[in-house]
Parts: sequence; structure tokens; C-alpha cells
Amino acid sequence: MSRRTAPRGGRAPGAAARWLWTGAGALVVAVGTAYFLLPLEGLGADRPWVGWPLFGLCLGVLAALLLRQVRDVVLEKPHTRSGIMIPLLMCLAVLVFSSGYFALAQQPGQFAGLRTRVDALYFTVVTLATVGYGDITPLGQEARLVAVAQILYAFVFLTAAATALTRRMHAVVAERERRPPPSS
Repeated sequence: MSRRTAPRGGRAPGAAARWLWTGAGALVVAVGTAYFLLPLEGLGADRPWVGWPLFGLCLGVLAALLLRQVRDVVLEKPHTRSGIMIPLLMCLAVLVFSSGYFALAQQPGQFAGLRTRVDALYFTVVTLATVGYGDITPLGQEARLVAVAQILYAFVFLTAAATALTRRMHAVVAERERRPPPSS
């Protein structure tokens, strides 16, 4: 089968990848929209028995999915979708931490300078990037524990995922360079 021949599904090889990227993009937009619309205020001090387990469950599921993607890349499993799944899971992890920070900020004394969901997203990204501008500060013990958890989570899971994604991208580029050019 030449490169231009459509596979079994009737789509050209690039069409499947475009659909996958479009789906992943739509999912990020949907989750991002949900982040701004969900009633996260109710997960703070009023209902810690809901908020903390939900936060832990989301992070655990994302960690398991990230590790699965890392494993598939390391084992060089065919048809691995890590080029799409890893960035998507990383974005979801950022939104989970942002949600946690926003819920914590509803409790007095936990944060200085964190008032909105955009503030929480900003603080999450600044913490992830290890920049630390200092305009938002975790003051309470819970807020500091979540910040430490984010740093450790990023160090272990997101670094492994980014490394696997880089490895996968290098393999894709190397494979394309080995392929003979399509004949006209």
C-alpha cells in the first residue's frame, strides 16, 4: 500500500490524526469550560469530605493514565497515541490543581492574592514553571501542602510524561526520515 492509499477506514493517513487532534482539542476546550463553570466554591471548607477525596481521585487517575502512556512509549508499543494523550493529560492535571487551589482559596487564611479561577490557573502554571512571582502566596497549611504536592507531582509524573513525549516525537521524526519519499 503506498502512502497515498487510504487505509481500511477509507480515510487518508493524515485524516485520522487530524480527527484525533480535533477531538483532543475539543476535550481540552470542554474541560477548560467546565473548569470555569463548575461550582468549585462548594468543595472548600464546607465539604472537605467531598473535595479532598475528589482531588486525590482525579490526580490518581491522571497519574495512572500518564504512567500508562509513559510505559507504552518506553516499550515502543505500536499505535501509541502519546503525542496527543500526554499533552491532554498534562493539561488536565493543571486544571485539577487549579481547581484545588481555587477551592482552598475560599477558606480564609489559605492564600494571599488568589481570588478568581484565573488567579488559580495562573498560580498553578507559575508553580509548575517554578517561576514563583510572589504575587500569590499560600499561607495556610493546606494550601502549602497542595503546593508541595503539585511540585512533587510535576517532578515525578509530568517530567516522566514530558520525557516520554519527547522520546516519542524523536522516534516519529526518525521514522519519517528513514521512509523513502512517496513516488509520484
